[in-house]
Amino acid sequence: MIAALRNSAHRAWVVLMVATGLTWYLGEVGAAGTWAIVAMLAIAFVKGRLVILDFMELREAPMMWRVLLEGWLILVSSLILLAYWISLK
Repeated sequence: MIAALRNSAHRAWVVLMVATGLTWYLGEVGAAGTWAIVAMLAIAFVKGRLVILDFMELREAPMMWRVLLEGWLILVSSLILLAYWISLK
């Protein structure tokens, strides 16, 4: 098991599974409120970043590609957070 975690894709997969389980748990127990929404959005952001960097293999790619995709992820996450914030009014 430990030898398998030397590969960054394997480590990313484990983190993705744990993060998915945590998100499922938050939804299953009916976590509500701003803290739960922000936590789930943060988890989704981390998962998206792991997919971009490890599974799309952009960790060693030219800076332009990383900035483009991570910028897209930041933009979408920010817009979702903004929409939630506006809905609270």
